[in-house]
Order: sequence, then C-alpha cells, then structure tokens
Amino acid sequence: MQRGVSRRQLLKTAGACAASLPLAPGLMAASANEALTIGMIGVGGMGGGHLGRCLNHGGVRVVAVCDVDANRRQAARDRVHKKYAEDLKSGVYKGCAEYGDFRELLARDDIDAVLIATPDHWHTLISMAAARAGKDIYCEKPLTLTIGEAKRITEVVRECGCVFQTGSQQRSSYGGKFRFACEMIRSGRIGELKTCHVSVGGPSGDCFLPTEATPEWMDWNMWLGPAPVRPFSGKLHPGSWRGYRDYSGGGMTDWGAHHFDICQWALDADESGPTEIIPPGHQGAERLTFRYANGVEVYHGGYTGKDGYGITFTGTKGKIEVSRSDLRTYPDEIMATPIRPDEVHVYHSDDHFGNWLECIRTRRRPICDVSVGAHSVTVCHLGNLAYWLNRPLRWNPAAWDFVDDPGASRWIDRPMRAPWTLD
Repeated sequence: MQRGVSRRQLLKTAGACAASLPLAPGLMAASANEALTIGMIGVGGMGGGHLGRCLNHGGVRVVAVCDVDANRRQAARDRVHKKYAEDLKSGVYKGCAEYGDFRELLARDDIDAVLIATPDHWHTLISMAAARAGKDIYCEKPLTLTIGEAKRITEVVRECGCVFQTGSQQRSSYGGKFRFACEMIRSGRIGELKTCHVSVGGPSGDCFLPTEATPEWMDWNMWLGPAPVRPFSGKLHPGSWRGYRDYSGGGMTDWGAHHFDICQWALDADESGPTEIIPPGHQGAERLTFRYANGVEVYHGGYTGKDGYGITFTGTKGKIEVSRSDLRTYPDEIMATPIRPDEVHVYHSDDHFGNWLECIRTRRRPICDVSVGAHSVTVCHLGNLAYWLNRPLRWNPAAWDFVDDPGASRWIDRPMRAPWTLD
C-alpha cells in the first residue's frame, strides 16, 4: 500500500471502479484490520436500533450522531460514550460529536460511511449529499418520496461510486424465507408465475393537524427541510408522519418497500417494473393491479396466509405464501425439496447490516443496492399515483416516465422548498 495514502482515500478511489469487481487482495486485507468509522443521521426509532447494531459490531466505530431533536442526539451521544467508556478514558477513542445539521457531519473527512434513518422526505437529499462527500451509505427504506428522486439518487450514487445499501432487510433476514420463495419461483417450481397478491397498507393523504408550540429542543425548520412549511405537531414528531403525503407515501411505501420489493425479486425485475397500473373500479379491476410485460399481475391485497402483511405467489403448478413469520407451499413437497445446483440461486445474504459492511471492504454491490431500492419504491409510488389520480396509468420502466400521459408525468416529482434541490 502506497505510503501517504489512507485506506479511506483508496476505498473512495476504488469506488469509481465497476461495483461488480473486488479490489486487489492486499487492499482488502489491509482494510479489514481497521474499524470503519460511522456517522449516524437520524437516531430515533429505526435509527436507535441501527445505533445498537453499530455499537455491538467490532468492525465499526461510531464517531458522530446527528438529529434535529436535541434530546435524541444527546441521548445517542451518551449511549455511544457509555459503550466506548474504557477507550474514551484511555484516549484511544476521541469521543462522539453531535450535530443538528447533517452537512456538518458529512464535511468530516474522517468518516467512512453514514447510516441514514430520517423521515422519508429527507432520504434522497441526505443520501445524495453523502455520496458526493465520498461516504458509503446505508439508507432506510422507503428510499425516496417520489419517482423523480428514485431516478436521481441512482444516477448520483453511480456517478460517485459509493457502496449503497437500502434498508429493505427482508432480502437478508427472517430465516431466508423470502429468498427461498424467490428461488423456487424463478426456478419454475410453481410453474409459470401468474399472480402475486401483496397485502400492505394504503396511500398517504393530506395533513390538517392542529398547530402546537414548537419545543425548544426541536429544530422544526430543519425537520421540514424540503417539505412545505407548516406548524409543529407532536403527531408528526415523534409520531405518525408516514400518514401524510408531504413526508411519506403511507403504508404503500412503508411495508410496500418490503413486500413489493420481494415481488420484484421473484420476477427478476430489479432493474425494471410494471407497465400498467390499474386502480380498482377501472377495466374490471377489483384491486389495484400492476401488470408486467411478461403477463404477471400483482395485486394490492389478497394475501391468503395467516399474517396481516405478506405475499401469495400463484403459478400454473402451485402456490407459495410467505411473510416474516410464515412460509407455506402448495403442494407441500416444494418446501421439502432443496434448490438444486442447476436451478436459480439469487444473491445470498443472512445479515443486511453485515452485508453492507462486507461490501464496503470489497467494493461489491450489496444485496439491496441503490438501483434495487429505487425500482422497488417506484412500484409503490406508481400504486399511490393510480389511487390518487383514480385512473389507469401506462409506465415505461426504461424511460422512468409514463406513456403519452403528461398529466401523470407531472406527478413524477414535486417542488422542494428553498434552498433544497436535487441539483
């Protein structure tokens, strides 16, 4: 390894290479002996859980936390200092800095990677800023607030060459149930796939919450960021912001970013999507219907398993029901017969966070790379738009645009409040 060049600089340079290619063995070995430095952006809810994963992982060191809620960020800093108390006392660890503005955290050259767990309307802007700052990124799902953001974040991450993991952890977790289902389907075990029934929540709506006084510990203007100005509400923070269109796509993008993502995986459509979206009450559709170019129809609702949220895949020779706690096949022998070497094997990961860290060191793409997350959330956005517009839509996945429908194309993106912009 060349003297005077840090591991951090080498990893950033390597990121410009094709993501499917590993670095030279010497670089990987040298990197593996040094803890990756992590900055946490958003440390409540899911962010608090991710902080715990970082603190309990020997290969990383948390050096900064950021949140617009002063109480949350101070609690997170104290949690970090408690975990690293001995190293802090000895001087090996220099302490955890806290920030109210993510841009200050990203300006630090000593941070390798960031973990983003903010409300949905911030995901794209912070991820793009992090990519341009040379950081590797783990961003919670749903990855974006709009289809336009999904396209743009993919472009920027590719331009910058960073390792990006979307937090759709069902591809890595829950005992491999979802991976098993996708391998069985793509290997033809249930014959030709005909339909998928996906039970998740519905779209978000307008926000008419009453005004409350802004707490002194809250930077409300920064919480809103690119969203329209409105007064503080304790139901938005901490609370139910996912129900409102200015900040999220509702249950459709929340759980949909998990279950529609699995449908995309089963359909081998990680770089594509549906071509028609038909809301109920149109063209004889009883449910929101996504039609793919290969003839498969995906329905919003109708999962037949025992859990509330799950997926039913139906083919010409069988059926698979899968959720986080249940996996059933019809006929039963599908479950009992392991995948053969000559059948389809999809990307194997048993640890979503660990897969991201491994890919940072090897410079390979993670199991839920930015393009995967972008295309999956786009399916969810398309469903919301069909509901909101209440008419059928035709979609061209390759062009990221609707077919001969300027009215629908206006919804691909939405204005951001100054000074925030995707440029």
